[in-house]
Amino acid sequence: MLKEFGQKIWTADGPDVAVAGFHYPTRMAAIGLSDDGLFIWSPIHLTDGLRAEVDAIGQVRHIVAPNSLHHLFLQEWKHAYPSAKVYAPPGLRRKREDIIFDADLGSAPSADWIGEIDQVLVHGNLITTEAVFFHFKSGTVLFTDLIQQIPADRLSGWRAVVAKLDLMTGLEPSVPRKFRVAFANRRVARDSLRHILAWPAEKVLMAHGTPIEQDAGAYLRRAFGWLIA
Repeated sequence: MLKEFGQKIWTADGPDVAVAGFHYPTRMAAIGLSDDGLFIWSPIHLTDGLRAEVDAIGQVRHIVAPNSLHHLFLQEWKHAYPSAKVYAPPGLRRKREDIIFDADLGSAPSADWIGEIDQVLVHGNLITTEAVFFHFKSGTVLFTDLIQQIPADRLSGWRAVVAKLDLMTGLEPSVPRKFRVAFANRRVARDSLRHILAWPAEKVLMAHGTPIEQDAGAYLRRAFGWLIA
């Protein structure tokens, strides 16, 4: 279930999550830190098999929800790894008052992973404020919902039409139209994007969509060309 994506980074694909009748593929990442701890990004449903594979590569120390939309499986991971810290993005503490969070995500990396993972909050969006991460060893940028893709063959009828109009079914992952429209403050969003584009990106990983494994910098400029302009 765990697949090596680069140096000290693994991915796992989970079951689809249904939202308004749309079935989104899910994906998480596990990043190995220098202290042998694991940084779990956007956790998926934790099966016994996945837990065994995760335990084989390190000790889960950080469980990260990258935005306020990705929180469904936090409790089961915290239950399985009670000593791990759980991190909240902006807005999630109010949404999930049942979860005890240990820290909040900001636009500066935690002391626990500084120098290994960088991060920036993408501000200005009315839907969610997403934390985008960069893993130095693998050269991977990690997006959650700001870049998405749903395989066209998974959709039919009016849902296929809506997804196409939302720019969700293209040949490569894209920023959905609903997120583009929701950027009420594009100036602050561009500030965040400049930080992202300055990373020496080699790959781009997202929770929903086919990962980009070459020409990552050029891809990111295509994906956000509408905002850069």
